[in-house]
Amino acid sequence: MSKPKEISFLDVDRIELKAIADAGPTSKEIEEDDDNTEIDPEAEKRLVQKFDRLIMPLLMLVYLLGYLDRANLGNGRLMGLPADILGGDPTGQLFAWLNSSFYFAYIVFQFPGTILGKKFSQNFWLGVAATGWGFCSALQALSYNFANAFICRFGVGFFESMFSPNISLYFTFFYTRAEIGGRLGTWFACASLAGAFGGLIAYGVQHVNSRISDWRLLFIIEGFPAVIVGLLCMKVLPDRPDTMTWLSPEEKRLALRRMNRGGRKERAHTLNVKHLWRAAKDIKIYIYGIIYFGANAQAASLGGFLPTIISDMGYAGANAQLFSVPPYAVAAAVLIITSFLSDRYQSRGLPMFISSMVGGTGYLLLMVNVPVHVKYFATVLVTTACYTTIGMAIAWFPYNMGSESKRAAGIPIFQGIGQCGSILGSNIYPTADAPRYLMGFGVSCGFAYLAAILALILTLWIRWENNRRDRLYGVVDRNAPVDTSELADDAHAFRYTP
Repeated sequence: MSKPKEISFLDVDRIELKAIADAGPTSKEIEEDDDNTEIDPEAEKRLVQKFDRLIMPLLMLVYLLGYLDRANLGNGRLMGLPADILGGDPTGQLFAWLNSSFYFAYIVFQFPGTILGKKFSQNFWLGVAATGWGFCSALQALSYNFANAFICRFGVGFFESMFSPNISLYFTFFYTRAEIGGRLGTWFACASLAGAFGGLIAYGVQHVNSRISDWRLLFIIEGFPAVIVGLLCMKVLPDRPDTMTWLSPEEKRLALRRMNRGGRKERAHTLNVKHLWRAAKDIKIYIYGIIYFGANAQAASLGGFLPTIISDMGYAGANAQLFSVPPYAVAAAVLIITSFLSDRYQSRGLPMFISSMVGGTGYLLLMVNVPVHVKYFATVLVTTACYTTIGMAIAWFPYNMGSESKRAAGIPIFQGIGQCGSILGSNIYPTADAPRYLMGFGVSCGFAYLAAILALILTLWIRWENNRRDRLYGVVDRNAPVDTSELADDAHAFRYTP
């Protein structure tokens, strides 16, 4: 009797790596996915409503808290933080480095954070991220010098790098390309709403009689709620629709078919290594990165410096916090409306082109000699344009990558390039340039117009490429499953969203 062959730990590793490299649906899943029976629109509508009720409110709340923790440094600056722990910071350089520390961590860790995130349950990964950044944000209240504050901000950036890039991928598990724009736009609008709420909270804190500094109290108030909501995410959020225990078998099959519209789902917690390399070699992803670079340079400068810019217009103290609310509120409303319209007309590039042109015009108004009320209107324009551009980007780019694995690599690549712009944006508004800030406004203006040009080029190329594939391979049903396991978005039956 022959002795059974022993399997070493190395063999097990090779088997596991082979499974990861060959990630794809099982034969049973393929049979279910290729079911050609007509989908009941009412059943699909009920399923999407279930996703909306469970996923959207919680993720919107988490991101609102996350962006409060990301942007509260700008409010703290007006509450005496530089005088207390930065030695007054007369040049503004220490504050700029402090604002940049978040993005140093975010850039370095978001690629491994997104790749590793696909190997874990998404509810666990996203929950750990929120709990971590909330704790680090609250710890900022204990800072007594630049080094302490820098480490805490770095920690906030580290944990947020596990969250935001994964969200774009996470939403593609539940929503089709005809639905994702409005949902991601509504979710990202919470970043803008956080700016509005941040101003209101800061205004309220400055009217509280407390034995601790206003800015320390602000960090505590805005930090700890994220810890609680992060723990809630681990318990409540689903991992993927096909593994949700509260869906019926029929709803799971429907969710599975929806995940395959215009593409092909992958097995949970696996990676197709070939698609990682395809992402690294895709020139489109680097163009996405340039657009995102400019938009994030503007967003970082708004988050860190908008209260100061408004203060330099003549609105003093707590009133500067209060007047920072309307630009963010308008930006949130415009972004949500634009996102749902982009879903309806299946067009992302043209809204991005228009918003970027509006942003560039707003920065031009801020640079020229105009009355204060015109400058304030210009801050509304640039804030609205910036957040609309980013909202369109996170809805447009991921679905055009073709597969889950390519998104897992492509999203952190373009967002990593983009977050380098955040470091730039944190350093182009030195105190010495007040109140005109010509360098900051000029750089932001240039990037806004560059984003408009690149968005127009991309949407025209995509339309041309879709027409070319229609001519060569025939017109396809955009909702039909496409085998993207080998070529991702280069598959002949794949069509981009323009």
